[in-house]
Amino acid sequence: MTSDARLPVVLLWHMHQPQYRDALTGQYVLPWTYLHAIKDYTDMAAHLEANPQARAVFNFTPVLLEQIESLAQAVAEHLRSGQPLPDPVLSLLGPDPVPAEPAARLASLRACLRAQRKQVIERFGPYLELASIAETLATPERVSYASDQFIHDLAVWYHLAWVGETVRRTDALVSRLTEQGRGFTGEQRRELLTLIGSLLSSIVPRYRRLSERGQCELSVTPYGHPIVPLLLDFQSAREAMPNLPLPRPGAYPGGAERADWHVREGLRLFTQIFGVQPCGCWPSEGAVSRATLDLLDRAGFKWVASSANVLHGSLQRTGGQASQAARDPQAFNRPYRLANASLRQFFREDTLSDLIGFTYATWHGDDAAHNLVEALAQLARQYADSPGHVVLIALDGENAWEHYPFNGYYFLRALYSLLGSHPLLQLTTLGECVSRGLQPATLPQVTAGSWVHGTLTTWMGDASKNRAWELLCEAKLAFDAAVPGLDPAGRQAAERQLALCESSDWFWWFGDYNPAEAVSQFDALYRRQLSRLYDRLGMAAPASLAQPIATGRGSPEHGGVMRRSYAS
Repeated sequence: MTSDARLPVVLLWHMHQPQYRDALTGQYVLPWTYLHAIKDYTDMAAHLEANPQARAVFNFTPVLLEQIESLAQAVAEHLRSGQPLPDPVLSLLGPDPVPAEPAARLASLRACLRAQRKQVIERFGPYLELASIAETLATPERVSYASDQFIHDLAVWYHLAWVGETVRRTDALVSRLTEQGRGFTGEQRRELLTLIGSLLSSIVPRYRRLSERGQCELSVTPYGHPIVPLLLDFQSAREAMPNLPLPRPGAYPGGAERADWHVREGLRLFTQIFGVQPCGCWPSEGAVSRATLDLLDRAGFKWVASSANVLHGSLQRTGGQASQAARDPQAFNRPYRLANASLRQFFREDTLSDLIGFTYATWHGDDAAHNLVEALAQLARQYADSPGHVVLIALDGENAWEHYPFNGYYFLRALYSLLGSHPLLQLTTLGECVSRGLQPATLPQVTAGSWVHGTLTTWMGDASKNRAWELLCEAKLAFDAAVPGLDPAGRQAAERQLALCESSDWFWWFGDYNPAEAVSQFDALYRRQLSRLYDRLGMAAPASLAQPIATGRGSPEHGGVMRRSYAS
């Protein structure tokens, strides 16, 4: 086959972490942003750098980019002038003693155990030994037996274990500390902190260089990662679930204006950081509606991506020939366009994407890559006489790899190598598919939904989720009343704080399917974000924000890193 005849295959890696900084104290409550940066965002760039034939789309949320830049600056300032670090886990690598207060000391000990046990902790003998002892000491009665040196050694191993596989294989400091095993000095901790700072500060430049040389396409999500269909219209949640209970206000006040703000601010910040305006958008959680697509079309985007769940629901709901198309395999893995719109819509191949997210972690990396590529080759043969197809594989760019041996190193290396030279498959980007004139089919209408089951129920309908929306609606009304009296700087600060409160993540975490500890943490973070908004408005926070929102007990699973991916 010639290059033009090969089936286009697109890998889209979505990079997102919510705002983990406590809005009132300025301290990070959870360390996942910088940990994923030194592990996954670093490794994902390195795989492309190592294979010039590799191509991928990397979607960055602006709220993640802001955190990466802020943390990189904080580490640099600490190393330069001793400025306190904003993350208590990262601070364990600093020169200060471990907090003496028992509760803080216990929190430090427990924080250094938050990692996937089999693939992360058990991989390193010294870390496993320290972690096993720490588990026996991680109680209020025993924590005093953990010395500063013990906790510092545990913290060094925690960060060594989180370092990306591509760094582990090339960095002399990581090798030296790994071989030493224990008894780390303050100077060695500083060296490790210096490495972490350099990895953080290199994230944006590395992806910018990959974009400039055509190896990756960079796309964006609206600024605060909001569920845009719900900002625009609560009723959109009932398009897929007609009887879904809605929050009492019935609509988000001024939602259309806020959705437009998130899109414009996301574009502005992304362009400022990367020096190029994106042509594509992965909407928060792949959530789309007709009004959302119209908004993104007006904003100038060339493509938008979502889930095949949404496409299936849209074709099925339309009726007639479109309803028949929902049962036709040829209707999937191809671009679509709404009538009278220029925006191209791409829908992920759910089955293959979920194999990466949930199945291949237990396979040998080479076997998993060959299996996936053969499945793609079968699709290429199936579509040989039906031009216009493209297969989109999309999932989180960070959370799955913790469950893979060696952070997915062998799987990703083999996958890029096989796809980069396959005679039936062309590894490309969505922007290239649009620019080369891949013709879209017409989609009569779209049913509002997301990557989760093709519905919006992950963010609305449950009693706790609806209560969270009601508190946000109250805060938005307070915002509307107070903003006319604010000066320009105050208004801007309040707008950005409101945007953080509008993030999808707060609503996602409410629900008994999530670990109880994580639900509690995000519940508290969300209420403190709302409290900070009232503070920005010069108003006292209502007493309701002192009360937990979550009504269920949550899952009993470990409350550390969540394995989120684009599946149910």
